[in-house]
Order: sequence, then C-alpha cells, then structure tokens
Amino acid sequence: MSTEKTNQNGLAASAPAAAARHAIPTYPPPESESEESWVWAQIKAEAHRDAESEPALASFLYATGFLAVQAHRVSHLLWAQHRRPLALALQSRIADVFAVDIHPAARIGKGILLDHATGVVVGDRHPKIGDGVLIGAGATILGNIRIGEGAKIGAGSVVLIDVPPRTTAVGNPARLVGGKDKPARHDDVPSESMDHTSFIQEWSDYII
Repeated sequence: MSTEKTNQNGLAASAPAAAARHAIPTYPPPESESEESWVWAQIKAEAHRDAESEPALASFLYATGFLAVQAHRVSHLLWAQHRRPLALALQSRIADVFAVDIHPAARIGKGILLDHATGVVVGDRHPKIGDGVLIGAGATILGNIRIGEGAKIGAGSVVLIDVPPRTTAVGNPARLVGGKDKPARHDDVPSESMDHTSFIQEWSDYII
C-alpha cells in the first residue's frame, strides 16, 4: 500500500514530508528562529487575544499563563538535557506559584495563549493540538488523539477521539456539531477570533 499523500496541488507528497507538516514546534526554537522571536510571539498572543486588551508589558508583569509557559520552557530545556530531577523540581515550583502544571517533557509551540490559566494541566505525551485551536474553559482532552488545525472545543467538553480540522466538538463525551458524517466547518481561526459561542445556534435552540 502506498504511503504517499496528495497535497493541495494534487501532487504526491512523501510520508516524511506529510509528517513534517504536523510536527509540533518546541523549545529551544529551530536555528532559523531566535529565542527573542519566540518570546515576542508569546507576548503578541497575549496582547492581541486577551479580551481585556492589556498592554504588552502586562504579560511580563502579571499574566499567569505567559509566565507559566516561559518558566516551563526552562524546565523543558533541563529535561532535554537529561537534568530531570531539576526539571521536575522546577515543574513543582511552577505549579505552586502559578497553579499551572505542565510536565517538563511536554512540547509547547510558540504563540500559545493560556487565558487566566489557573488549573491548566498538560501531561508529557499523547494529545496533539494543532495550530489555531481554541479550547474552552474546563475542557478535558484524553488519550493519544489529535485536535486538528483550527478546531474548536467547547467549554467543559470531554474529548476522547480525534477532532477534524475546522470543526467544533462539544459535550461529554464530545460530539461534532453537525454530526460525524457531515460536521459543520468554519473558516475563521478560533484562537485568533476567540469566538466561543457562534456554534450554539447550529447545535441548540438554547436561549435566555
């Protein structure tokens, strides 16, 4: 059986090339990018998407999610250097200070926003979160599954299977809005629009 996949132009792409497109960027950044660019990407994510529109400097001073992610990058680097007791000690301290528990082995890309962040837990393996994904408050994602690029996970949902790109999953257990055969798809990038509610009119007649 062929391992080739077809790209947008109808040309065959090799399996390694296809896998590379889904690679999760991690810290330290690749040689083509500087550490400073990663920090600024994080600051821009906070400044552009935060509903309170705080100035960028606020991220450095008191944004819990920003500070927790930057501290995690240090623990991840220690883990990669096989200095694991120190990495785990730092993880424990980060959890105490910021109430955000991210395993040192977890790979986190750039430009991520953990809004408020308190209570966020990220394990060391399994779920893969694509670019542009929006995960609502209190959602749980379990197992070796993939949340496709630009997908949206409703608040409080429990996700147990893969979620296709540009779709919305809600509920416990989570189900796709529109059904699994023909799920409703959106064109926006949820992590930029921060739109948590537009799917409701397609899913429910709920009103206040």
